[in-house]
Amino acid sequence: MTRFANLRVPHVRDSLIVATMGLLVLLTGCHHSSKVSQNPNNNAPTIADGHKPAPITRRPPAPPPGPVQPEEYAGKPISTEVGLASWYGPPYHNRQAADGSIFDQNALTAAHRTLPMGTVVRVTNLATGESVMARITDRGPFVQGRTLDLSLAAAKAIGVYRAGVAKVKVEAFAKPTADPEGKWCVQIGTFLTAEDATQLKNDLLRRYAPAKVIEFQGPTGFWVRINPAPADHTTAARIADSIHIPDADPYLVRLN
Repeated sequence: MTRFANLRVPHVRDSLIVATMGLLVLLTGCHHSSKVSQNPNNNAPTIADGHKPAPITRRPPAPPPGPVQPEEYAGKPISTEVGLASWYGPPYHNRQAADGSIFDQNALTAAHRTLPMGTVVRVTNLATGESVMARITDRGPFVQGRTLDLSLAAAKAIGVYRAGVAKVKVEAFAKPTADPEGKWCVQIGTFLTAEDATQLKNDLLRRYAPAKVIEFQGPTGFWVRINPAPADHTTAARIADSIHIPDADPYLVRLN
């Protein structure tokens, strides 16, 4: 009995106070703003003025890249490295790669940690002398000591598939310098509201003057378009590469 002699029995008023405070907490927790953001990166800054990014919807992933045309990359490589190559396929097949395209294990592609997306590489198995041309569409490998991850098809082409890992030479080639004809622009979207698109348009007008920047409504939402001056492919590609907005990768559109 001595251990419990100093315990105080709660007074009825104390119980009421506790109950009231609990009710206030529940009411506070149930109150939400009516405006719900669709953007999972809501705390990330945009490219200008420190504004939060506009809520946007993801556009569908890009299709797998087309096959490499070896005759376009017959010149001298811009870089060469030797290292270990491995390969990957399932469970990554038909999932989105780092460049936004759908990874196809049966296409001739590869993953590299630092080469720019879209770079074409010639990969040579130093044990067999077999070579394959592949396009960099993903990041990796993230295993220490390895240089390249080949797609299943690329690994089979040079005898890496059964071995699992092989020593290879990786030669990287510059993109063809020919500027595709036509009038090109940069398009970004889609946005949920016109106000979100207008905010981005105003930010881009300040950054890319004298380019013409417009916002317009499409079938799936609101879009922002940059019409560069000059409107050639090289200028449009340079602008697209300089824009970094969460969940809204810019892409090129030919207008004629």
